[in-house]
Amino acid sequence: MSRVGKYPVEIPAGVQVAIAGRRLTAKGKLGELGLDLTDYVDAEIEGNLVKVAPRSNETKARMMWGTTRALVQSMVKGVSVGFSKSMEITGTGYRASVQGSNLVINLGFSHDVVYPVPQGIKITCERPTAIKVEGVDKRLVGQVAAEIRAWRPPEPYKGKGVKYENETILRKEGKKK
Repeated sequence: MSRVGKYPVEIPAGVQVAIAGRRLTAKGKLGELGLDLTDYVDAEIEGNLVKVAPRSNETKARMMWGTTRALVQSMVKGVSVGFSKSMEITGTGYRASVQGSNLVINLGFSHDVVYPVPQGIKITCERPTAIKVEGVDKRLVGQVAAEIRAWRPPEPYKGKGVKYENETILRKEGKKK
């Protein structure tokens, strides 16, 4: 049985959750998100709680029970508080800046990397070596951060590259004479 799915999702003040057919929508101060429910689970709103239940006892239904509950929780948190990922750039001459709707990053290539910011994502650079990705959709925030990091992942010898703020780089010792 799912351990995650059995707990209801609490709806905070300022967030409206509605179910129309097989579509669950959450609307809050930061935006609106929607989720199409699968045929394996049902969702219902009781007061300020959203309860998700499997339609049958088969394995796929029990798997989707916990998954759907986690997706609903992420939607509710996203439209009320939002999600963010902070990244740091380490390396001589490496820097980033936001120009219009593009993130321009200098990562030691012969050219600057121009990353178009997707709809629903806000990217800020407090310092030339810090990037903050914010948005209401948890999946999209993580995907954008992963795409930025993929241009120059941190290397183990000097630690140069783009890393998440809380990421630890396992450093290696260089050549010995």
